[in-house]
Amino acid sequence: MPDEATAEDLARSAAAGDRAALDRLLAGLRPEVVRRCGRFLPCREDAEEAAQDVLLQIARNISGFEGRSRFSTWLYTVVANCCRQKYRELKRRAAERPAAIEPAEHVDPRTTSVIAGSRVDLLDALDRLEREHPHLVAPLVYRDVCQLDYAEAAERAGIPLGTFKSRLHEARRRVRPWLRAY
Repeated sequence: MPDEATAEDLARSAAAGDRAALDRLLAGLRPEVVRRCGRFLPCREDAEEAAQDVLLQIARNISGFEGRSRFSTWLYTVVANCCRQKYRELKRRAAERPAAIEPAEHVDPRTTSVIAGSRVDLLDALDRLEREHPHLVAPLVYRDVCQLDYAEAAERAGIPLGTFKSRLHEARRRVRPWLRAY
């Protein structure tokens, strides 16, 4: 990834319509985007597919980057949304497939998707949290999955730091029983 200052400059130029800046930005971001997608989708192929979606979304929506927050923060939102969408798509595709033959060795379906290699328990928990308490999803995703620092995550969520920490605590409390212990 280009250093943060360079990425910020390229993003601002790309948002203003500079195609060359957008091309340099996308080329420089690709490895970092694949790595970040891997936090959601550990199967390399799934992470790469989600990364392509992220880069496409950036190319299509860079004009929406207003520079009010750091570009890296804006990027985390795009990564999180695309990965969660890719997971839903993979889950839907798996449900539409005929049942597969039992694998030779035991695979825990709560932690590994045979088709996606995804952390099914985490992604299912995020989906459930979004249905039941949508205001708690962003703090959990920004802090625990994207690993933003508290201040940046609160800024991205658009809420005061104290409120952010409170919501993060509540999100963790609600999600904990849904996740399998390691």
